[in-house]
Amino acid sequence: MSNQFQGLYSPAFEHDNCGIGAVVNSKGIKSHKTVERALHIVENLEHRAGKDAEGKTGDGVGILLQISHKFFSKVCKKDGIELGGEREYGIAQLFFPQEELKRNQAKKMFEIIVEKEGLELLGYREVPVYSEVLGHKALECMPHIVQAFIKKPENVQKGLEFDRRLYIARRVFEQSNDNTYVVSMSSRTIVYKGMFLVGQLRTFFADLQDKDYESAIAMVHSRFSTNTNPSWERAHPNRFIVHNGEINTIRGNADKMQAREENMASEHLKGQLHKILPVVDRRGSDSAMLDNTLEFLVMSGMDLPLAVMITIPEPWANNQTLSQEKRDFYQYYATMMEPWDGPASIVFSDGDLMGAVLDRNGLRPSRYYVLKNGDVILASEVGVLEVPEEEIVLKERLHPGKMLLVDTTKGEILDDDQIKERYAKAQPYGEWLDSNLIQLKDLKIPNLRVEEYTPEQRRRLQKAFGYTYEEYRKSICSMALNGSEAIAAMGTDTPLAVLSSKHRPLFDYFKQLFAQVTNPPIDAIREEIVTSTTVYVGKDGNLLEETPENCQVLKINNPILPGILYPLPQTDGPELFPAWCSYNR
Repeated sequence: MSNQFQGLYSPAFEHDNCGIGAVVNSKGIKSHKTVERALHIVENLEHRAGKDAEGKTGDGVGILLQISHKFFSKVCKKDGIELGGEREYGIAQLFFPQEELKRNQAKKMFEIIVEKEGLELLGYREVPVYSEVLGHKALECMPHIVQAFIKKPENVQKGLEFDRRLYIARRVFEQSNDNTYVVSMSSRTIVYKGMFLVGQLRTFFADLQDKDYESAIAMVHSRFSTNTNPSWERAHPNRFIVHNGEINTIRGNADKMQAREENMASEHLKGQLHKILPVVDRRGSDSAMLDNTLEFLVMSGMDLPLAVMITIPEPWANNQTLSQEKRDFYQYYATMMEPWDGPASIVFSDGDLMGAVLDRNGLRPSRYYVLKNGDVILASEVGVLEVPEEEIVLKERLHPGKMLLVDTTKGEILDDDQIKERYAKAQPYGEWLDSNLIQLKDLKIPNLRVEEYTPEQRRRLQKAFGYTYEEYRKSICSMALNGSEAIAAMGTDTPLAVLSSKHRPLFDYFKQLFAQVTNPPIDAIREEIVTSTTVYVGKDGNLLEETPENCQVLKINNPILPGILYPLPQTDGPELFPAWCSYNR
């Protein structure tokens, strides 16, 4: 659209959803230029950030960086803290209460738990900030920001193994204290964030202005709160991701994660799992719950790209262009993990890898450049950084369901096919499915006549279940005859079904909670390649270990099936049990 007045349109009122961006050097070369570029990206994403009516307090802005050993060894030496070598310590970025008594109580609890988990606290550092740049709303609820430095035990390896110990300690602390938010706690990454306008992130944190702060990875986010109130805690980045969009299936995703907790077991968390559960913090935003899940899967031993692939899968069930190995891979994991459906564009990092993925609908843009020096620049849109044309090797965008991955330890930039073929061929998923997965269509159908109703019986049932003549003529009839959904107004002034004195159809009791404005409707019939109605019946498998028994379930392609009820025959495997279900004609 032209940036001119057209009818009632004014560019002054144009807004969009959250802005995301990232800069990564694929060769793993750390520099302050990476930090600077990321800050410039988020400052140029002001049109994607929310702010209050005064225009002085933002919905949230933040940056995720690698821990800069050069910077922290310098500043900690002044405070008398001996850190040791690179990645031999972890940093907890903490939002403590401003009230001194509560802060001291939280600090004491943190120290006790760190020691109890076999770790050594090296000391605290007050994070230097310039609070005068904040609006009064952000200032009123501003936490006391402190960094805690934790020594790596000698018998623990650097990287993921040490981060796993820090993760367990953090989860124990979070469940023992409810007035302190742990922004990040890792030996590889650190997060700076808050209720800022886009330009305040750089000016609030003195650390980000220091030329000695060097990183090979930087992820930024400017937040537009569409479904939750802004707060310091809910600003992005989370501990692994920045996210643009909404997870519209979040309630079901969180419920199912909680339900499968009793079946999950990992050698990496043996004897420690009870300290971590519940996996998902239901008080968080939709993206924070996804971040909880990805973090748990990684700490349980799953590769980060694999964890992202199974939570945000590409459309595979009706996509005939995929290789059979990929289809088998997605089918295997679909029996255990449901899609966390967007629209969503996600950038993720563990401090070594940085990647990005677009959900299967592809309704949130992500574009990227690859430069000659090995830098990859990604953002919600082009134009966030001025890059000379002669430096650019590749201009591309993320496609629906596709992934981009940069491995800074190996110096590799991997495209979607390279990443997914590697994981799809890791196990004989096809053989496992052939031996264990049961299709409903393969079961014997009893030779019984389908029940029919006379017009009078049908009318009585329609009245008993609360259907009106208007619904029959305007909605049901067009769906039954043409497979189409009647066009109607989105809003409704009908009283809530739960409060109605009349008998209402079951469907009236279900309402969409949010995101009706930003998300276009999806036609499940005409867009069948990106939609699925498949459900699985049987015992949940162990998501954390790849075994053939995980997919020993019954696959039902349609959750609402016509026909008659009949008992499911007993199978040889212990994972299926007699139950009542209906057959698909």
